[in-house]
Amino acid sequence: MGQKTAGTCYVKADGVALTVTGGCEAPITEKTRETIVPGFFSEKDRVPYVKVDAVHTPGFPLDKLAKGENMTVTCEFNNGKTYVLSGAYLVGEPASAGDDGKISLEFNGVKGEWM
Repeated sequence: MGQKTAGTCYVKADGVALTVTGGCEAPITEKTRETIVPGFFSEKDRVPYVKVDAVHTPGFPLDKLAKGENMTVTCEFNNGKTYVLSGAYLVGEPASAGDDGKISLEFNGVKGEWM
């Protein structure tokens, strides 16, 4: 029997549902590791994040997302897992693309938690 592990994801930013295309991305670990020499590594804190491509709909909350500094972003994956990013804010240089109507968004935050 097959099991669904991928597909549509659902994203809410501060309670506002975003229409998304494709998938979402969230880190699975809280640390990043880098090998110094074989058998020895350094470990650093990873910034919790959510990346998503959203559709620029007529009611898209541009102002709310641009000014948000302490948002909660919830990403529900189609495999039943949910990632909650708290203390979230928009980073990078989001821009609306007229050819496909998408806005690539990246949120960083204070804490990310898998449910």
